[in-house]
Amino acid sequence: MSRIGNKPISIPEGIELKIENFEIIVKGPKGELKTKIVDERIRYEINEGILIFSRLSDEKEVKSLHGLYRSLVANNIVGVSEGYKKTLSLQGVGHRAALKGNDIEILCGFSHPVIYKKVENVNYEVPDQNTIVVSGIDKALVGQVAANIRAIKPPEPYKGKGIRYEDEYVRRKAGKAAVATAGG
Repeated sequence: MSRIGNKPISIPEGIELKIENFEIIVKGPKGELKTKIVDERIRYEINEGILIFSRLSDEKEVKSLHGLYRSLVANNIVGVSEGYKKTLSLQGVGHRAALKGNDIEILCGFSHPVIYKKVENVNYEVPDQNTIVVSGIDKALVGQVAANIRAIKPPEPYKGKGIRYEDEYVRRKAGKAAVATAGG
């Protein structure tokens, strides 16, 4: 039994939900998102402002798709009403970021600045030189862009330098000097 798939989704005020040939279209104050339902074994219906998903069989694949589609549509509703945001922090001496037009210029220890190009439907903010805020209405796209920026220079375990998520904990390792004095 899919516990996630069986939870009903209440549609808040100001959100318009349309169902057109296997596609659920969610419109809100921040924009519009579409989710295509490719499996005919997943059913969905709107009753009195509540969207309910159901499935036609109890196969393992159908159960997983049941929860997946419910989560995707719920994420779209939150995205068009509130939006999503990921904050990245640059740690290390000389590590900084700046907006250059629509792109982000990142200095993170390489011999050249790294330019991260603007992605459609994603906004960048640089409130200070050590912080990058990635925001948008599509949860998966915001997360992917933030992960791509982090992948430019992931945090290393010895000094903690690099680009990390704001709430990320980097487990630190002892260096060679600490090992040499302990083994002596």
